Amino acid sequence: MKTGRNDPCPCGSGLKYKKCCADNENTGGQPDGSGSRLDGLRELLKGQSFGSLDEANAFISQHMQQQSQAAIDDFHGLSSEQMHRFLHFPFETPALVTFPSCLDIAPEAPILTLFILLIDAIGDDGLKATATGNLPRNFCRETARAFWGEEEYARHSRYGELRSEDQFAGLNVTRLVAVLAGLIRMYKGKFIIGKECPKLLAEQGMAGIYPRLFRAFAREYNWGYGDRMQEIPMVQHSFLFTLHLLNKYGAEWRSSRLYEDNFLQAFPMVLQEVPQMGEYYSPEESLRRCYSWRSLERFAGFMGLVETEHDPANRYTSDFRLRKLPLLDHVVQFHL
Repeated sequence: MKTGRNDPCPCGSGLKYKKCCADNENTGGQPDGSGSRLDGLRELLKGQSFGSLDEANAFISQHMQQQSQAAIDDFHGLSSEQMHRFLHFPFETPALVTFPSCLDIAPEAPILTLFILLIDAIGDDGLKATATGNLPRNFCRETARAFWGEEEYARHSRYGELRSEDQFAGLNVTRLVAVLAGLIRMYKGKFIIGKECPKLLAEQGMAGIYPRLFRAFAREYNWGYGDRMQEIPMVQHSFLFTLHLLNKYGAEWRSSRLYEDNFLQAFPMVLQEVPQMGEYYSPEESLRRCYSWRSLERFAGFMGLVETEHDPANRYTSDFRLRKLPLLDHVVQFHL
């Protein structure tokens, strides 16, 4: 039976066939783990007799379906079929996971704090953008003081006053995500409130705003924007797997290293995409740093799904502790 290029790869990686084993078969190579699965299929076929090619194909198809539905240890309870859905159809698989369009609690998250400050400043009259299309400098400074507090603001600006939105990464991300979510937009050189935003705020408040921001951040915003790390799409594509791990292990404080290990174990092929970065970081260490920063801190932390603790006595390690916050259980509901 021929595997379609957009079908889940029979090796069990959770990726589409064209993104996984297709090239390896064309070149005679095999990805990690695929050899043992093919050997197992050959062993299964030994001693079997079939009356027709259709009968043989049906037998193989049934076996592959059973394999794709079996839980895989590296996927922490997910089957390869479920992982495929997590990676490629995260918001379109209600049998596995649902994302309420309105939360049943009043959410709290750094992105919401900044969003409220932003829409308050925009108001009915709008907020004039800079010539480069960014938020005005004075607003960025005032927002930074309100968000960080005077002491933290002084630390951030010890080498000079904040001069642009780009120097306040959290505000920059909030503005971009809010635009992608349709909650604010640019009109005649001003930032204005999006058409649906006032009604959403009036009827549902932040409980209705948060899911819009979450979806835009997870699916539309480019996680690699502005962080000077490698473009590694799988880090963002696997956001739902990361939330699955946090849901499973996040009740207690755990090291970020645990989640990095689980990501590398589930997607070992991603290391092939990461080049050597100078003499200080190996490809694996670069990938670990990228995953922890983008998935655990910039996404899960900024969206209020986890809290993190860094060791102030050790500034030279990228490791930190984290645990999930109650908001995670209201934002994502797994049905596994």
